[in-house]
Amino acid sequence: MAHDYGDPSRGPSFEDANFRSALEGMGHELVPFDFKARERATGRDTMNDELRRLAEESHADASFFFLFEDEVAPETIEAVGRTAGPTISWFADDHWRFESFSSRYARGFDVCVTTDPEAVEKYRAAGAHTVVLSQWACNRYIYRRVTTELEHGVTFVGQRYGRRPEIVQRLQAAGYDVECWGHGWPAGRLEQEEMIRVFSSSAINLNLSNAWQPEYSLRARLGAIARGIALDTRPRRDQIKGRNFEVPGCGGFLLTQRVPHLERYFVAGEEIGVFEDEDDLIPQIRHWLEHPDERAAVAEAGCRRVLAEHTYDHRFEEIFHVAGLA
Repeated sequence: MAHDYGDPSRGPSFEDANFRSALEGMGHELVPFDFKARERATGRDTMNDELRRLAEESHADASFFFLFEDEVAPETIEAVGRTAGPTISWFADDHWRFESFSSRYARGFDVCVTTDPEAVEKYRAAGAHTVVLSQWACNRYIYRRVTTELEHGVTFVGQRYGRRPEIVQRLQAAGYDVECWGHGWPAGRLEQEEMIRVFSSSAINLNLSNAWQPEYSLRARLGAIARGIALDTRPRRDQIKGRNFEVPGCGGFLLTQRVPHLERYFVAGEEIGVFEDEDDLIPQIRHWLEHPDERAAVAEAGCRRVLAEHTYDHRFEEIFHVAGLA
């Protein structure tokens, strides 16, 4: 999808700003297909027909999918694979959506990519051909250090949901004027370049991974009923996010909630700041604000780590290698 959640009013989508941009930056020639926009314009069946025809005409070396709901039919994926394969799908949110979504598509792709270590065996049990455990990263063609001057104190960029408003209120009550941007906050969304500048120029960039109670669209609920699937309404597991890599990639200091497997990617206290829970957040903010030299050294080490190991160049090179693409 070109737009966030398929809605033009919300700006560019994550996958457009990261996957497409990174692949083009790496030198690949892309043939984009915005399935959500085409479905809205022509209907689901016609959109699927268009995708199959595009695959036949493109003579592509591979087809990369980032699915949303059930817009793309399994038989369409199979047809695409016959003319523009191998088919590769990056599945997001397997931490809470594997059973209700990813498992239904797993066997249809040549390569399934997941960011959830606990989902790897689930994919294999669901009949997936090849599974790659990958992770979010930093798109170095967009995210970069744009300034070394501090212009903000404590900031947060992300959607307003779950316990995030309560946490921000708690920090404000403790005397920290937290600036917030994103869908749902009064200040609204930042443009890409504005966001990158905030990352580079904030004393502390907060990353709040807070799990929250899932809310399913009417379409998802009706689809689950039709398929006899019980949607998982349990609170979602905390997980690593793109912000974990984007902020250090901009030279910014990141203070993030500790989540499972984070230690695979960063050394806490040396490359990023980490807080254990809400009670630990205020002491951590106080410490890092009172030790600017230590904070700057951690930010610099985090930036080096990201550029050396955690860009989308690294992720896609591994995925393409597993897919047998030179």
